Amino acid sequence: MEARIITDCQQWDDFVASSVCCNITQSYEWGELAPHLNVEPMRVGVVDDAGNLCATMLVLIARAPVLRQTYFYAPRGPVIDDPDSPAMTILLNFVKAEARKRGAFMLKIEPSVPDGDRQWLTTLPRRGFHPNPYAVHIRNEWILDIRPDEKDILVGMKEKWRYNVRLAGRKGVTVRRGEGQEDIDTFYRIYETTSDRDQFFIHSKAHYEDVLRLYSKGDRAALFLAEYEGKAIAGIIVLRLGHWSWYMYGASSNEYRNLMPNHLLQWNGMQWAKSHGCWYYNFRGIPDVLEEGQELWGVYVFKRGFGGYAMRFLETHDLVYRPLLYAVYRRLLEVKRRWDEWRRKKIEEQRNEKSEPARV
Repeated sequence: MEARIITDCQQWDDFVASSVCCNITQSYEWGELAPHLNVEPMRVGVVDDAGNLCATMLVLIARAPVLRQTYFYAPRGPVIDDPDSPAMTILLNFVKAEARKRGAFMLKIEPSVPDGDRQWLTTLPRRGFHPNPYAVHIRNEWILDIRPDEKDILVGMKEKWRYNVRLAGRKGVTVRRGEGQEDIDTFYRIYETTSDRDQFFIHSKAHYEDVLRLYSKGDRAALFLAEYEGKAIAGIIVLRLGHWSWYMYGASSNEYRNLMPNHLLQWNGMQWAKSHGCWYYNFRGIPDVLEEGQELWGVYVFKRGFGGYAMRFLETHDLVYRPLLYAVYRRLLEVKRRWDEWRRKKIEEQRNEKSEPARV
């Protein structure tokens, strides 16, 4: 076996799709989106004597803020079914050699592995990894098994959610597949509205154009638009790979939200994924702590209503190459997290003050 840089998109995606660690952020195309993230992709694979892949890891080469030093990050990687295998050793040795060439001070991994996996939790410390409580990827995600019949999936939803799916249709909301630049422009316009309303970051339009372009091969990306009286009022983008599908991005206008277009959109996304042989529909991020008042709580309540279960992924692990730099990085990370928490509380307090009735 040997490690090498992989340039065959089909070979890479076929391997990732077949792995128990399958995740869209380890697909070949995700590396093509790297320029939008101001990072550089490096696709490392381990091949056997017959040229078959045994392990892969899409590494994003980034620079740490403030430190302005290079580090490696594998979003939901590496992809390997047995972390104790020789392929893992070969993979990590190759990445370490690349780190020396580029002066990277660490490799950060967040494997697509359930939290508490004993094999991974035993293997990673033996290989020099240290747990890091500050995740890049949100660890908690909401998963729906879409293998049952559509009727049974609907039955598994909360009654109100099932009612809302049907209500949208009865009220005149229609959903169609988005095609072409005009529909992307429409989605992005609504997405900007959503971002302003709910205060979250979005990329430039070019990012979403590239997402749809890159994953269009094999019909692995779908843009759905909900319309009312000929006007687009909401939209979602869903991606798929192997047996998995992911609800990646969702947008809704400030108008006609009472018509429940988002419920109908999600149902269409599930139907599309199921028609392509997917087993799971991943709604993605939910709060780390499932208690009311937590950030993303409203998002969680919406996703939970469709049925399904929470999946918590393995804790972030760092492999340190340059200890002194890494120590400074961890200190800066702790300071930033404390600042973010203070800022979040202040914003919440301001919102509460605005919502309180005026005293006479």
